[in-house]
Amino acid sequence: MKVALAQLNPTVGDIESNLAALRRTVDGIKPGSADLVVFPELFLCGYPPRDLLGLPWFIDRMEKALEDVLAVAGSRPDLGILLGTVTRSGMISGKGLFNSALLIEGGKVLFEQHKQLLPTYDVFDESRYFDAGLTSRVFSFRGEKLGISICEDAWNDPEFEVNLFYNRNPIEVLARSGSSLMINISASPYHVKKDTVRYERYSHHARKWRIPTIYIGQVGGNDDLIFDGRSMAFDVEGHHTALLKPFEEDLSIVDSRKTGADEPYQSLPDMEAMRRALSLGVSDYLRKCGFRNAVIGLSGGIDSALTACIAVDAIGSDNVRAITMPSGYSSKGSVDDSLKLADNLGIKCDVIPIDDILSQYEASLKQAFTNKTRDVTEENLQARIRGNLLMAYSNKFGGIVLATGNKSELAVGYCTLYGDMSGGLAVISDLPKMMVYELARWYNRDREIIPGSVFTKPPSAELSTDQKDQDVLPPYDILDNILEMYLDQRMSEDEIVSQGFGRETVDWVVKSIDRSEYKRRQAPLGLRVTTKAFGTGWRMPIAARKT
Repeated sequence: MKVALAQLNPTVGDIESNLAALRRTVDGIKPGSADLVVFPELFLCGYPPRDLLGLPWFIDRMEKALEDVLAVAGSRPDLGILLGTVTRSGMISGKGLFNSALLIEGGKVLFEQHKQLLPTYDVFDESRYFDAGLTSRVFSFRGEKLGISICEDAWNDPEFEVNLFYNRNPIEVLARSGSSLMINISASPYHVKKDTVRYERYSHHARKWRIPTIYIGQVGGNDDLIFDGRSMAFDVEGHHTALLKPFEEDLSIVDSRKTGADEPYQSLPDMEAMRRALSLGVSDYLRKCGFRNAVIGLSGGIDSALTACIAVDAIGSDNVRAITMPSGYSSKGSVDDSLKLADNLGIKCDVIPIDDILSQYEASLKQAFTNKTRDVTEENLQARIRGNLLMAYSNKFGGIVLATGNKSELAVGYCTLYGDMSGGLAVISDLPKMMVYELARWYNRDREIIPGSVFTKPPSAELSTDQKDQDVLPPYDILDNILEMYLDQRMSEDEIVSQGFGRETVDWVVKSIDRSEYKRRQAPLGLRVTTKAFGTGWRMPIAARKT
């Protein structure tokens, strides 16, 4: 069977746009060149639709769109369509909806397969919206016995998993039921090295059951999640016969009986994948939210420099505007580095000193602050002045403010509410500080974009005399290691200390993470690129004590 893999970028909720993309794809497939075209999981509404699924009128619109898909299929009797959408369960109890894969031919739905394994962990919340399918069945179509599954259904193999979340394995059921071609439609979000894990999994399924296997993935950015596509096909030996482009829409027609070469999978370098992911996340967030331009505050530091590079990657230099806002505590080098960076990127950068504004603030507060010593209050005033100026630019010129804070700062609360946390999207909020440096060096691999002095100067908020981040924080390499163990590996304080870290340092980091939860809850949406990001995948209580 010849199968067209339609790796597309749907917009969540924009059913008409997604339907139009389906029509264009079908129209672009020459008659006789493919037997079946396959679209990703929940393609008609985009993934994840979240609480849109609780709106009855939205489900009605999806059903109406399905009628249009049937009409498209009716006009192409040579071509079957397999796509993901929402269907009503028809059950009196439960959520009333299935996450379904529909096989359509000649204007009719021939077969439905409902997702059985509903992920409800980290960024996933599918049991909130769907009822689980109860069976897996093969379906004969054009000489093949199709074993159709949906995303998580392929992620519960006891030979592959460390922990089994479910008591059934749909892939095994389909294989033992006589499937001759496995097809998994998916919306699998990106994180660092996820593509290798995913490749090995589907190669394993094909090799274990000796059944040709196809994986079709969504691509694009939807809110905090970034989808890298990377759809693929495998022969019975687990050798790939097709690998679609990463981080781009793509269409490829594969022969299910083609034999692949015995060659290793070549992943992108981690930092190149990260660059593409963040660029896609920014460009799609702005496009899908109706923004054309972005505003960034340049401090002369590595975080804002990297954010600016990603923004230019995503939407072009003509659409990025920068401001550098020095105070009496800012070094001349920081201003010079900001202007040099802007020049290297080809973006406009305005210089707005904030000393006069700060003086007005301090004069207004002088009486109330009588007999109070100067402290972090005055430091935060500077950050909040800058946040206000950035938002003024956003209002006047229409661009979204991109926040520039990194994960290490956000984790321990080394950031100012309504100051440097201001913005509509936090681009690098899931990058620990050491990873920020690594990605920044990647941008400089061919030529100097970020000035070299930005890499060598000690990190500083420059809100007081001779201030350095390390006056308050542990060294970033130590901090990032502790964060990795506590956030991603879920280790206890005692377990982290046993790895050779000082008790006092670990205790400070953990307590800082806990007491900063209220700040993070007010932070702008951040793009997820690691296995554990703050946001939808981190749902800690705010008013809580751990005893």
